[in-house]
Amino acid sequence: FFSIPKSFFQPKKATKGFVQRLKGKYGRFRGNLSGKRVDFSSRTVISPDPNLRIDQVGVPVHVAKILTYPARVNKANIEFLRQLVRNGPDVHPGANFVDVRGTNTKKFLRYGDRNRTAQMLRLGDVVERHLIDDDIVLFNRQPSLHKLSIMSHRAKVGDHRTFRFNECVCAPYNADFDGDEMNLHLPQTDEARAEAYCLMGVKSNLVTPRNGELIIGATQDFLTGAYLITQKDQFFDYPAACQLTCQMLSGTDASLRVQLPLPAILKPCQLWTGKQLLSLIFRPNPTHPVKANLRTKGKAYTSGEELCTNDSYVVFYNSQLLAGSVDKSVLGSGGKDNIFYIILRDFGAHYATDSMWRLARLCTYFLSNRGFSIGIGDVTPGTRLLKTKQDLLEAGYSKCDDYICQQKDGQLQTQPGCTSEETLEAIILRELSVIRDHAGKACLKELHKSNSPLIMALCGSKGSFINISQMIACVGQQAINGKRVPNGFESRALPHFKRHSKIPAAKGFVSNSFYSGLTPTEFFFHTMGGREGLVDTAVKTAETGYMQRRLVKGLEDLAVNYDMTVRTSDGHIVQFYYGGDGLDPAYMEGKDKPVEFSRILSHVRNKCTYPDEDCLDSIALIQSTKDMLSSEEYKLLSSDFKKEIYLFIEGVARKIAKFRVHYKLDEATEIPPVLRYVERVTVSQLVDFCQTCKEKYLKAVIEPGTAAGALAAQSIGEPGTQMTLKTFHFAGVASMNITQGVPRIKEIINASKNISTPIITAQLENDRDAEFARRVKGRIEKTTLGEVCEYIEEVFLPDDCFLLVKLSCERIRLLKLEVSAESICYSLCSSKLRIKYENVKVISDFVITVKPSLTSSSTLYYAMQSLKENLGNVVIKGLTTCGRAVIHVDDAIAPPRYKLLVEGDNLRQVIATYGVLGTKTTSNNAFEVYATLGIEAARVTIIKEIQYTMENHGMSIDRRHLTLLADLMTYKGEILGITRFGLSKMKESVLMLASFERTSDHLFEAAYFGQKDTIKGVSECIIMGIPMNVGTGMFKLLQKVERDVSPVKSLLFDSYSFHRKDIPGDLQ
Repeated sequence: FFSIPKSFFQPKKATKGFVQRLKGKYGRFRGNLSGKRVDFSSRTVISPDPNLRIDQVGVPVHVAKILTYPARVNKANIEFLRQLVRNGPDVHPGANFVDVRGTNTKKFLRYGDRNRTAQMLRLGDVVERHLIDDDIVLFNRQPSLHKLSIMSHRAKVGDHRTFRFNECVCAPYNADFDGDEMNLHLPQTDEARAEAYCLMGVKSNLVTPRNGELIIGATQDFLTGAYLITQKDQFFDYPAACQLTCQMLSGTDASLRVQLPLPAILKPCQLWTGKQLLSLIFRPNPTHPVKANLRTKGKAYTSGEELCTNDSYVVFYNSQLLAGSVDKSVLGSGGKDNIFYIILRDFGAHYATDSMWRLARLCTYFLSNRGFSIGIGDVTPGTRLLKTKQDLLEAGYSKCDDYICQQKDGQLQTQPGCTSEETLEAIILRELSVIRDHAGKACLKELHKSNSPLIMALCGSKGSFINISQMIACVGQQAINGKRVPNGFESRALPHFKRHSKIPAAKGFVSNSFYSGLTPTEFFFHTMGGREGLVDTAVKTAETGYMQRRLVKGLEDLAVNYDMTVRTSDGHIVQFYYGGDGLDPAYMEGKDKPVEFSRILSHVRNKCTYPDEDCLDSIALIQSTKDMLSSEEYKLLSSDFKKEIYLFIEGVARKIAKFRVHYKLDEATEIPPVLRYVERVTVSQLVDFCQTCKEKYLKAVIEPGTAAGALAAQSIGEPGTQMTLKTFHFAGVASMNITQGVPRIKEIINASKNISTPIITAQLENDRDAEFARRVKGRIEKTTLGEVCEYIEEVFLPDDCFLLVKLSCERIRLLKLEVSAESICYSLCSSKLRIKYENVKVISDFVITVKPSLTSSSTLYYAMQSLKENLGNVVIKGLTTCGRAVIHVDDAIAPPRYKLLVEGDNLRQVIATYGVLGTKTTSNNAFEVYATLGIEAARVTIIKEIQYTMENHGMSIDRRHLTLLADLMTYKGEILGITRFGLSKMKESVLMLASFERTSDHLFEAAYFGQKDTIKGVSECIIMGIPMNVGTGMFKLLQKVERDVSPVKSLLFDSYSFHRKDIPGDLQ
């Protein structure tokens, strides 16, 4: 009995069935074919190291000894490899195995005579050597939401047990150092290394393909350091200046010549400003080629350009920082008014990463010597601030009390489309948020400029003004679902307050700051707000993850072909020309356009002054541009781009003409020298400008083979994780909620027929007249009889009984309803109540009688009661499918413009309503637009809606990505959602559909019908383990062979008798 193994008594695990083995995330398709575990990979915790270059990664020596690279022995490396073989597997750099050429044997170098093995090495043997410095490795962090989540770095082997990399590269990986782990892979062939280095290198991926903004830039400490160095009062004497600049000399830059500029202050002692030293990062000596030019507003910009009181207008002139203290907008990631972005675009990635690395070294050294920390003293409020806060609270509370009293007395003016309760909530919420904002502003005025949290908020390295004001002044209103705290108990939020209490404290307003500490009730409300955030984040991750997977599956095989069309793997055309202009979103310097003309012109002016040339006047400038653009050299540019250049130059010419008229330069015999340099464009500058524009345009043309679909899917899916989940946004009116955030994006890409908040925006034929708008509103909005009658009375006479309906003339007049007693009679007769025409009588303009019709099934009394109950619900005016219509007033322009926002789905009838401008009326429901206006209009709606939703959350996405998604959803002539139903209509491949969802169904069906799979798409190729037909796998190389070409095959049954006789002989 004891000899029987324990496992014999344990209940057997149920055997997995065939379908279970195939389906699901861990099944055969998704777990072992589409994605699998790999060799030559490693994983450990990550930590920061500002001394590493931007494209390096520090690898622990323990990892380097295990990861190996098969190096083939040749004349150049035989001695080096012999030394590695002698070192063996335990000494780094060494080798683990030797693969002898011609035999199938592998020698493990831990055992045996290594010296002898080293001597025996022959050309063509393969040595599996350790990972060494400057090997190309792939570095990745999960979740991999976009292509920048895996990039190639150069390895730098070192001690300790963590992977280290420069903090500038955190953003693309979305990494932080609170215990994150990352994966490192070592490519095994020279082709793989070359491809990884060229296509996946950090230097090649400084910008995100989502919108062409810089994603690798200075972060946190570097920003704080740079901000403090460039303050107006920051000076360095000679030893300090030299010590700081010497931080740039390291590694390959150790022998770099750095030339200190002339000191800004000569007496009583020589002093350099921080701005001068920071300029050396970009241009260490006068022979250095980088001459970057930039003029941009900082975060704290007020007015007056360089004369800004906060010194927050940054001017770089030929790589010299002349004005402004630099902050996140100038050095950080995101945005295109960025010094590194400009160096990248004008001089190349090498110079951009070099200057970024120098900044990291310089700022780290400066900050670690200066010291920068935070203490309780930084968040202690002064007595003046406490008094200000108390005054604000009292004023705000008394206002709220007034509003509550007004609402009780029924004197509160309601907002359009809201009840008095909703209006009160909206007003109080606004009032209370004002308290927090004002308290925050007061607290910023009180703080000294050396306050650490304030410095961090100002330079954008971490935190915001709200964080500071919550710590010092007031935490503010806790919102749950965008409203005040709801009732958790019977008619109150907590039992500490009176029932039906609407005072701020009872509804989640926290008047204390984190410094002063929260009361128990405030703390409870605060946790409610916090909990909502946590739940939201957890739910959102799952939602966006699934959405991203669907998008990628739907778009993965779309690639740009050599004819610039975008096609699926089956060859179906989705776009005739990628994005309409064939340009790559990653190379857009302006908003969705390849060149920011004004910046290029000022760059050319600063870089090449051509002092000997005369300035062109406006006519000559326009004529020269015309001639140049029509020359042979500019044939390659698209006509749209040429037109853009021409329009820009026309604008410059107008400025020049205005300037010359103002100073009367055309009449003057002698022009003062200073005026020659204002608004000046010479011929050579114009040529340089046009050449630069041409180069940038040609660089921006998208390369054939680009996986445009996958990029679009990632660019839409990746920002989704940063979006809030449940947000409602007011469509200009407090009562009109529009679904926003992840649910809205989900609705659009699912192509839902019934969306949660359909809204039709109706433009009016006369949009300046409020009366006209009210009349049109009356025609559209559903109005029932009960809403416009004063009473419905039962009248019993000895020989008769009927219902007496008295209409309210006042209400009809106020609502501008175009109804009369006759039209109401018609509505009653045509309603579902089946009232006969002879039973309805018009007594006067405002009185109608309705008789119940007697049926065999019910008595007269019951017929009367049922009629009375249902009469009030009869629609007498407006569209039955449209709920409310709200007039939206646009006050931004005078006179104000009016338009209607209609809730509901009936675009066709709203367009047909008299007074509505049909050509400019839109709906946010793509399906409704498709049914009414057709597929092209639906495509435009999809693009607009996604863009609107993204922009509301502060995400910018290049329109080319959205265009591609919309085209894929509509190219079959109907709207197909990116769901399991839509995909099975779009795609033919069985393997692709099986690897997505409903694996077994697709496989059974395919087996039953004997379907074939051509294996052309991305998913199928990955499953079969063969190269895919996008990217570098798109083209095939043919070799010309010197031999006889095989004869052309003759036709099957090639006999003269089969040829058509009606064709002339030469064509046969």
